[in-house]
Amino acid sequence: MAAPTKRLHCRRLVLLCVLLRTLWEARASQIRYSVPEEREKGYNVGNISKDLGLETQELADRGVRIVSRGRTQLFSLNPQSGSLITAGRIDREELCAQSARCLVHFKVLVEDSVKLYGIEIEVRDINDNAPKFEAENLEVKINEVAAPGARYPLPEAIDPDVGVNSLQSYQLSPSHHFSLDVQTRDDGTLNPELVLEHTLDREEEAVHHLVLTASDGGDPRRSSTVRIQVTVLDTNDNAPVFAQPIYRAKVLENVSPGTLLLTVRASDADEGANGKVAYKFRKINEKQSPIFQLNENTGEIFVAKSLDYEECSFYEMEIQAEDGGGLKGRTKVLIMVEDVNDNRPEVTITSLFSPVREDAPQGTVIVLFNAHDQDSGKNGQVFCSIQENLPFKLENSIEDYYRLLTAQILDREKASEYNITVTATDRGIPPLSTEIHITLYVTDINDNPPAFSQASYSIYLPENNLRGTSIFSVTAHDPDNNENARVTYSLVEDTIQGAPLSSYVSINSETGVLYALRSFDYEQFRNLQMQVRASDNGNPPLSSNASLSLFVLDQNDNTPEILYPTLPTDGSTGVELAPRSAEPGYLVTKVVAVDRDSGQNAWLSYHLLKASEAGLFSVGLHTGEVRTARALLDRDAIKQSLVVAVQDHGQPPLSATVTFTVAVAESIPNILADLGSMEIPADSRDSDLTLYLVVAVAAVSCVFLTFVLILLGLKFRRWHSLHLLQAENGGLTGLPTSHFVGVEGVQAFLQTCSQEFSLTADSRKSHIIFPQPNYADMLICQESCEKKETLGHSLDSKFPIEDTPLVPQAPPNTDWRFSQAQRPGTSGSQNGDETGTWPNNQFDTEMLQAMILASASEAADGSSTLGGGAGTMGLSARYGPQFTLQHVPDYRQNVYIPGSNATLTNAPGKRDGKTPAGGNGNKKKSGKKEKK
Repeated sequence: MAAPTKRLHCRRLVLLCVLLRTLWEARASQIRYSVPEEREKGYNVGNISKDLGLETQELADRGVRIVSRGRTQLFSLNPQSGSLITAGRIDREELCAQSARCLVHFKVLVEDSVKLYGIEIEVRDINDNAPKFEAENLEVKINEVAAPGARYPLPEAIDPDVGVNSLQSYQLSPSHHFSLDVQTRDDGTLNPELVLEHTLDREEEAVHHLVLTASDGGDPRRSSTVRIQVTVLDTNDNAPVFAQPIYRAKVLENVSPGTLLLTVRASDADEGANGKVAYKFRKINEKQSPIFQLNENTGEIFVAKSLDYEECSFYEMEIQAEDGGGLKGRTKVLIMVEDVNDNRPEVTITSLFSPVREDAPQGTVIVLFNAHDQDSGKNGQVFCSIQENLPFKLENSIEDYYRLLTAQILDREKASEYNITVTATDRGIPPLSTEIHITLYVTDINDNPPAFSQASYSIYLPENNLRGTSIFSVTAHDPDNNENARVTYSLVEDTIQGAPLSSYVSINSETGVLYALRSFDYEQFRNLQMQVRASDNGNPPLSSNASLSLFVLDQNDNTPEILYPTLPTDGSTGVELAPRSAEPGYLVTKVVAVDRDSGQNAWLSYHLLKASEAGLFSVGLHTGEVRTARALLDRDAIKQSLVVAVQDHGQPPLSATVTFTVAVAESIPNILADLGSMEIPADSRDSDLTLYLVVAVAAVSCVFLTFVLILLGLKFRRWHSLHLLQAENGGLTGLPTSHFVGVEGVQAFLQTCSQEFSLTADSRKSHIIFPQPNYADMLICQESCEKKETLGHSLDSKFPIEDTPLVPQAPPNTDWRFSQAQRPGTSGSQNGDETGTWPNNQFDTEMLQAMILASASEAADGSSTLGGGAGTMGLSARYGPQFTLQHVPDYRQNVYIPGSNATLTNAPGKRDGKTPAGGNGNKKKSGKKEKK
């Protein structure tokens, strides 16, 4: 029970504090003072610093000042004493006229907190004005036949003071014939009347002199007098009578001077001079007298000066009609001035906070201003607006004060300054408006990192460049300003082939220009990846990176390298064999060469420079195949010496030559026996080579068969899991059939994985052919493997079925052009046709070079397989383990094996036991020779 009671008391205490704070703020927002009028300048009105809850020295520090609207400043602040003092003499009558209370309102602004306090000062009246008559002398004419009790109105005195200081009484000098009667009207004003007490006798006394005294109730009492001369007239028994006791008129304030307002009319029943009526103003304010004009003969009232509703909206006056006999009548005229929308709103800027930071929070005060219209009613109602599509909004603060606030976070990069037009419009018809223009400047902060025009750049640099060469230039733009937009460039630290990136290239930190610090070699590395960082000088600094790829372009700086035939180490020339029964087009040997360059710099052509017997042999221009140009004759020498030149197509072209000997005889076995006995002594280890090869092939076959069985087991397990999942989930609908491995796919896989080998009588010249498996014939569910089984994923990653993308190299600009019909492939498939073409880009050229190099190396070795790895064709050492035979056609038929008239091939025709079509000879004979 104690805890809930305690919480209840706490809640009540909090509510009491909030209530007291609200009452204090309400009281603090409206401060009231009073001051007597006519005080000297510097009169202390009140201690405003205390009432605002501020110390005296805080008035200046916090920017406390008086804000008034379009009038003379009557009060000021004393920063030394913290008091509100008068700025000059204050005349209550001039300030508030006849108002019962004279209140002066203005605002006090605490600028640092943008808070306004209302100040109300009551100006108290003092008795500084005496009652005053319009004239010092007055003549009253009374007919001698006037009966006792007749009343004659007397002029009223005007006292601008109010309350007890205003007019309080009238007194008439003693007289036997007259007395004074004072009437009090509904509005509290006093109306003195002269009352005839006894009958007059003009012959006895024609003129009577009286004194009327008007006194106020102030302390000290003030008074004034008017002298009244009463003239006794002959008989005139009818006074003028007005048609209406009160005349009312409404007039717009914008009427032009000379406009007729109304006409008053009075009639007199007398005749002659006693019936002639003259009109004049009897009672009118001094300020109103010049505004209106009265025709004393007709009673017409005209506007003499322009009216202004804002100065005075109501006029009251009395018109007197007097006949020739001195009788008078009077009436009251009330004129109401109607407001016209003739004043535009007035806009006064109280505070302007410019410039403003672009990260200023939403709702930050930018401008505090006042909008006021002197008109009344709807004509004086003002609403303010700003143009659309600006990140600002207007808020009505107090009465007619407005605040311009930020509606969202500013962005200097979009707009560094704003020209804000504030329009103040009244609700009159037609409406009038006033515009003020405010220029707001936005200061910058570092909120934008430098930005490159591209996320990545590619640089193409020819090899063998000079050190210090300018290779590229990057530019980053920062939309910020000044130091926030100053960009500095640098390279992201990295290591290339064990050396720091800064040892390869450098960058100018100011301009972004990249320089090569070393000469690049295309054969060492072909591309260089780096990151360029652009940082600004803001606080904190911002940065961004761009990727640069430097591609080294090949130059023709390497001569062709002849791989086959290889020259013996003893300095003699190599020997190739050819039977004397060889027909024209017989393949004797093949010159295999490569060029370390790329593109057209590596495109090789072969030429026969020298031969022992001209016209006997020919060399393929693009294949390097040495064939017989005609049938061999008995007279032809048994040994023919040939010199073949290999030349690339660079500028300038480079070349190399090879010299070899062709031995010609009737039968190949005899030549082989002879040459074998001459060149190489018998070696006891040769007989073991065939055994090793057979054992190796058997081991590889067993391993491969085991792998196939494991793969089939995994596939069957996956197929079984898929069927179980399909049974649980209602079947796998919409799954493509290509995602499953069928029986046909397994059969195609086994067919492509068969081995072929053939052994010759001479074990040193045995040749083994391993046709590479064609993984393109397999249907592998790559997506299912990646999603369901980790083991399946690891196995699939060992057998890629998609080409690995290579870095694109801009093809060299060459004039070698071949049509589609001139793309027959390799020399083995063309049978020596010299119309074959080179590959059409650098990529194919490099593939061909690699395959030729691998084929020649394997042919020279004679003991290894053609590939060196399943599906790689010996290219993995150059292009990585992911490079497979799917990337290029099978060029292994280009390899010639010395001592045989056959060319190694992996073409489909060979695997099927079919003989490819030959050229330049008889097909049947060529087939028999190849079988032999």
